[in-house]
Amino acid sequence: MINQPTEPSGIRMITISGRIASGSTSLAKHLADALGWRHVEGGEIFWEAVRSKLGLDSKDTNKRPDVEDKDFDESLKKILKEQKHIVLETKLAGFNAQEIKGVFKILVVCEDKKGKDQTGIRIDRFVNREGVHIATAKEEVIEREQNDLNKWRRMYAKGDPNWLYYNPKYYDLVINTFDHDQEEAFEIALKAIKLHH
Repeated sequence: MINQPTEPSGIRMITISGRIASGSTSLAKHLADALGWRHVEGGEIFWEAVRSKLGLDSKDTNKRPDVEDKDFDESLKKILKEQKHIVLETKLAGFNAQEIKGVFKILVVCEDKKGKDQTGIRIDRFVNREGVHIATAKEEVIEREQNDLNKWRRMYAKGDPNWLYYNPKYYDLVINTFDHDQEEAFEIALKAIKLHH
């Protein structure tokens, strides 16, 4: 652990995005610890607040009013533009950070060699992490993800059915946790930001 926050050359903030249980939280925590930065998990904080306010189930992201998403995205952009020494973890962080200087954008995926998402592995990870029944995990991973995508395609991509926030074009680095464990993913990220552990 470094006492003073370390700032890799030209990087004042790192965003980490990924689909549910792809490994983004583990990576964000490791990087924040290594750099002496704050780890902010924006999506969870935001969604919990909205969920309790509206009395929604965790998978019901489609029932969230668009204005809540827009307000959240504006506050995210403000953080991305004005703050530093934060590892910001939300699904749309990399997408929101387009054209903002000093932000290094990482995408975490769990895909086989053909680029096919390993949903089963992500569901297993979710079961192990949250200690929930497999049916709950499937609902959360599959249904919530589809609800999010449908909403964001409508809001940010004029309803384009092929738009994905996890399109690699929005990111500086893509790490695949299908063939890299937590430690390897962490080392790949450190190497990319030129900070050797």
